[in-house]
Amino acid sequence: MDLVLATTNKGKVEEFQKLLQQLPVTIKTLADFPYIGDIEENGATFAENALLKAKTVAVATGQLTLADDSGLEVDYLNGAPGVYSARYAGEEKNDEANIDKLLTALDGVAEKERTACFRCAIAIVDKNGTAYQTEGICRGLIAAQRVGSGGFGYDPIFIVPQLKKTFAQLSATEKNRISHRGLANQEAVKIISSIIEGENNENCNR
Repeated sequence: MDLVLATTNKGKVEEFQKLLQQLPVTIKTLADFPYIGDIEENGATFAENALLKAKTVAVATGQLTLADDSGLEVDYLNGAPGVYSARYAGEEKNDEANIDKLLTALDGVAEKERTACFRCAIAIVDKNGTAYQTEGICRGLIAAQRVGSGGFGYDPIFIVPQLKKTFAQLSATEKNRISHRGLANQEAVKIISSIIEGENNENCNR
């Protein structure tokens, strides 16, 4: 079965390929469907944006589709950058510029006040248009400077307190076990497995 990831973000694609590797699916991305173009993410929440993307792509492709929307919520900034995480410093969606802007906004803020969480909402829409949603949250702190060279986005400044490392210092296996996307994906895998089983049973009964 084909599963379309409603994204062109290479970092997300790599993570999802690892997270979904146990499923009997062929993973495709928006790069395989260039006619779809950009999807405007105008939802007020991560969940709304994920569902919007999943529905749009499922209708356009006729395939089982998974979409996620995720970002960073900083308590000191009243939840910002939130749904604007990818374009916090501008519509060009530049990771380095986003980090620079966030570090400037938190300049001089004490460590105990730099609490934050990564939040990920996943939406799955099957061929019949039925939608399913999951969510994962990972709490941590915002570092005063970049540490580590792995990951993408805000990973170099997001510290996991219990590990005393940023996301950018973790291996892919470590990150996927505790990350917001990894946690949301655990339930997503169960949902997709159930969808596949249902289709297989339907085909057997024909």
